[in-house]
Amino acid sequence: MGLLSVPVVDLSPWVAGGSDRERSRVVADTDKALREVGFLAIVGHGITDDVVAAMVEAADSFFSLSPEAKSSYRVQGANRGYTPPRAESLILSAGIEADPSSRDFFEAFNVGVDGTSYGGSELPEPEYAPNVWPEELPQFRGGLQAYFDEAGRVASVLTSVFDVALGQPEGFFAGLTDHSIDVLRLNNYALAEGTSLGAASAMGAHTDFGIATVLWADPVPGLQILDAGGVWHDVLPAPGALLVNLGDLTARMTNDVWMATMHRVVPPQVDGRTVRRRSAAYFHDGNFDAVVAPLPQFVDAARPAGYEPVRVADHLKAKLAGSREGFVNTSAVRESARLQASLG
Repeated sequence: MGLLSVPVVDLSPWVAGGSDRERSRVVADTDKALREVGFLAIVGHGITDDVVAAMVEAADSFFSLSPEAKSSYRVQGANRGYTPPRAESLILSAGIEADPSSRDFFEAFNVGVDGTSYGGSELPEPEYAPNVWPEELPQFRGGLQAYFDEAGRVASVLTSVFDVALGQPEGFFAGLTDHSIDVLRLNNYALAEGTSLGAASAMGAHTDFGIATVLWADPVPGLQILDAGGVWHDVLPAPGALLVNLGDLTARMTNDVWMATMHRVVPPQVDGRTVRRRSAAYFHDGNFDAVVAPLPQFVDAARPAGYEPVRVADHLKAKLAGSREGFVNTSAVRESARLQASLG
């Protein structure tokens, strides 16, 4: 256990234009980070402080509402709206049994791409469900939408780097994400003073589900990642940096040469006191009808394919059924093996 400095990658040569040499360095640094850690910190991403501040203000305004007001924005059957504390157990999505008393204590609010966002195409629910917007918070939608758009831009920059790093033709990932199931999840890790945690975790151990996640987080302890040796490490975002971690689908494409790293959030504490922690995770998950399988260059006699082809919507459904509906995700064979090893 200890603080892990995740690799820092400066995206400015891709965002603002750079030389071939500078762009090649971005590719090499990204490839190295995703092979060795599965997480990286990005700077030079181009999201302004004002956009981040408006998103954080919107999140704070919502989470400060009464429990009754927040609960009025719960949505059944879709990855939208409010999630109250102890409504999920992320460790189930990784294929591990969990006692009901250990459900995660974070609360969240989700917005995503609806079915009208891609040129009027008719896309299915619940993957592309309409959003709900708090009527009593007139600035909320604008603050979130501006950040959502910018995080989506950054995700597209990252996947264009992935194209080159994985030796794919330009636009390979764009073809998998031209009607991507993208979701922004605001997370609030806060407990009333004197609240007993019991066996609850802040957010249980899991891998992210899709292609890549772009994460803003408060610079307070809580986030931990699992290394290849089965040891958990604390991770803090550097000032001005966003964290990026790989999702299951990209790890599948590389036959786990790039890693979808297991991570969790433990009760954030400073000087022995449990403190509030906020984060905003933009999940770039891919087209619902895309089929993902290991790419040929990552499969040979020494490293046979570890995964069967999977449809994106089916993969996401199995993962969400674990975290939200209380079912152990039996398809998470590799994830559960890694986590069981860390638990001894």
